[in-house]
Amino acid sequence: MSPKRPGGDGPFPRPVAPVIPKGEPGAAPTVERRVPPSAKTHKDGPDPDDLYAALDLGTNSCRMLIAQPKGSQLHVVDSFSKSVQLGQGLEASGRMSRASMARAVGALKICQKKLSKHRVEVDRARLVATEACRRAVNGSEFIGLVKRETGLELEIIKPEEEAQLAVVSCAPLVSTRTEQLLVVDIGGGSTELVWIDLSRVPKLERPKAIMRLHQGFDYDDSVFPRAKVVDWISIPLGVATLKDMYDDVTDDGARFALMSWFFEEQLAEFSPYTDAAEQTLKGFQIIGTSGTVTTVAASHLGLRRYDRNKVDGLRMTSTQIDTVINGYLALGPDGRRRDPRIGRDRQTLIMSGAAILQALLRAWPTDRLSVADRGLREGLLYAQMSRDGVLEDGPY
Repeated sequence: MSPKRPGGDGPFPRPVAPVIPKGEPGAAPTVERRVPPSAKTHKDGPDPDDLYAALDLGTNSCRMLIAQPKGSQLHVVDSFSKSVQLGQGLEASGRMSRASMARAVGALKICQKKLSKHRVEVDRARLVATEACRRAVNGSEFIGLVKRETGLELEIIKPEEEAQLAVVSCAPLVSTRTEQLLVVDIGGGSTELVWIDLSRVPKLERPKAIMRLHQGFDYDDSVFPRAKVVDWISIPLGVATLKDMYDDVTDDGARFALMSWFFEEQLAEFSPYTDAAEQTLKGFQIIGTSGTVTTVAASHLGLRRYDRNKVDGLRMTSTQIDTVINGYLALGPDGRRRDPRIGRDRQTLIMSGAAILQALLRAWPTDRLSVADRGLREGLLYAQMSRDGVLEDGPY
């Protein structure tokens, strides 16, 4: 199971549409910046003219956000999240099962009703599917089923776009002191890692430079300071697929150790894995975005009821993370099942996610990890709003 990189001449794809100078045949019309009110409303609720939607159908969960632009941030109008376990059994059979597809379609019907209720325009909604649909031999068949049953047109995106959007979503959490940034997105079926060099970007411009990566990573350096993507990798192992690989190991501690060791082996193809080990990293920041990372943070804070405002942006030390993970191991499967901090949807997957997280902290010795309760959905929304010119420049 080798990590994935795209073909071509760079670590990220260029935009599909060519950039044509203004005034020449085929050039896109000039788009004037629309500056919406901070919370523009309609007599029946938020003004549909300002609403955008992003749906992420992953290997384990179906998530959707409907939001308005608000300055340089997002104002969430409605949201949806449900565990659908679309990738259940995929590792063994190579196919999505009828039961898992039925669960996903059920969740997508709810999303369709929300989109209709808020009257979100088709060109302001991106509905994407990721690793399970990429890998399954019946992925295209499933996309057709979704269209027939719900009317929604899902788009299977490539690993490189998934990585790109995860990075953009984390822009507001990038410290102005950060010179080397590693963004880690632990999904259900894959894990994306992106290493970015910010050392040549003025400190106050660093978060903005990350936000501009939605433009396709080839904007003019003479106009804006550029964040340099050193390397990226998509490892086809996430919390669900890694768990399935070691389901036959009965000892809880041994299974955890094997998962962590195996995941670290997959990092060998990622150039910063060896390069960073040979030097002392200055101004290094890891941002982790996933249900695993936010669950570990909630456990550290002792939250019996999840609170995004307390978790998003939290910085945890490696010692604090190890303490939480060792506590999970001490609880055992039965104890984790009863732990309200973990939750029923996460308890069967938390140890495979923790194994990935611990391997990453072992690979790049650092005493801090920034927790991001954000990901593909936020990246999709930021990219759409930036495209339409309705966000203020930069993430702040």
